[in-house]
Amino acid sequence: MPKTYTPEEIDKILQNLPEELKEAFFSLETVEIIQNVCQTYGIRDERVGKIADYVGQVLMGLLLPSEFQKNLEKEVGLPEVLTKAITQEINRFIFYPVKPALEELHKIEIAPPAKPTGVTPPPEIKPPAEEKPEIPEEAPGKDIYREPIE
Repeated sequence: MPKTYTPEEIDKILQNLPEELKEAFFSLETVEIIQNVCQTYGIRDERVGKIADYVGQVLMGLLLPSEFQKNLEKEVGLPEVLTKAITQEINRFIFYPVKPALEELHKIEIAPPAKPTGVTPPPEIKPPAEEKPEIPEEAPGKDIYREPIE
């Protein structure tokens, strides 16, 4: 069970946050992203609030971004496949835009989100070797692509 903080402790933490993280924490856009992600994956109960709490904890520096997915699995009770998808979306739209501030706050380097597994990259397309069009020998110098003018 994660540690609970008093309102005074939360206020003190928020006062010391970098401005960029404060904006993300209080942003209506962050709330909308969390709601949209939860709606996309069929989460419509009290678990939405728990997910938002963990997003807030990461933004305040109380939870490492790398522990976010584990907490969703363990504390919110979501299956691994679902938490992985939710984590990727939240990383992409909430944490990645403030990545430098989070790295400074946590004094860590945050790895970019992993590429989805099971997706084969498209094959490299090589341009065909240049071939010169063949000119029929029977009519040297005659342009076979033009129609005669009459």
